[in-house]
Amino acid sequence: MRYCSRRQQTIFGQKPFESACLPTWLPSLGELLTQVISGRNRDLRVAAVDAMTTNETLWFRDGYPFDVLANRLLPELGEGRRPIKIWSAASSSGQEPYSIAMTVLETQAKKPGSVSSVQVTATDISSTMLANCRTGIYDSLALGRGLSPERKRTFFKDLGDGRMEVMDNVKRLVNFRHQNLLESYSLLGKFDIIFCRNVLIYFSADIKSKVLNQMAASLNPGGYLMLGASESLTGLTDKFEMVRCNPGIIYKLK
Repeated sequence: MRYCSRRQQTIFGQKPFESACLPTWLPSLGELLTQVISGRNRDLRVAAVDAMTTNETLWFRDGYPFDVLANRLLPELGEGRRPIKIWSAASSSGQEPYSIAMTVLETQAKKPGSVSSVQVTATDISSTMLANCRTGIYDSLALGRGLSPERKRTFFKDLGDGRMEVMDNVKRLVNFRHQNLLESYSLLGKFDIIFCRNVLIYFSADIKSKVLNQMAASLNPGGYLMLGASESLTGLTDKFEMVRCNPGIIYKLK
């Protein structure tokens, strides 16, 4: 049995990317799973991850997390006059970390001197997604999901073929890195804010608990965690206290 991966990458509006047909003859699905889990065949593992991961996202998703970031968290954490470190976990095709970076730049422009430097680390398990994120190029379909005309003018340059590219001042704030949320986060360092939105819904309760406790250990004292609108910490960890922001809920490390 021959297993190949042929995915068209359309979310960025680039020419369809067709991965190389993996030259591996395997006798069964079980052998395929064994090789993927072992990690011996890197191309096979990358193709499997790309095939299984969900990359559904949009700009400034849900709205309120970015309002809370701009109006509460950045001013509060900016009082320390040290770099504010933000982690966008499972960043998918890049809209969330770039939305965070745009929010930072807008806040700095509106309130000069109120926010010190900000560093955004964006991680995902898909190497293909990360490579595309770094280009910062999106097609009209992706750009039409959550971006205002003003933000397009301010933070993007028109490539003249229906696509637009994120401006360099936005890109400079974001560092894209590979990270499996089921593995150690120690090499990422410590953060003041973690966005882990619409990710936990795909995990079992015990895995959710593990991820949340590891994220708690990755936060600086008084740090904040943002989850998706349908996600909750109930019964999973006791390391956070709920903060109501009207609208929305965030969680602060105890």
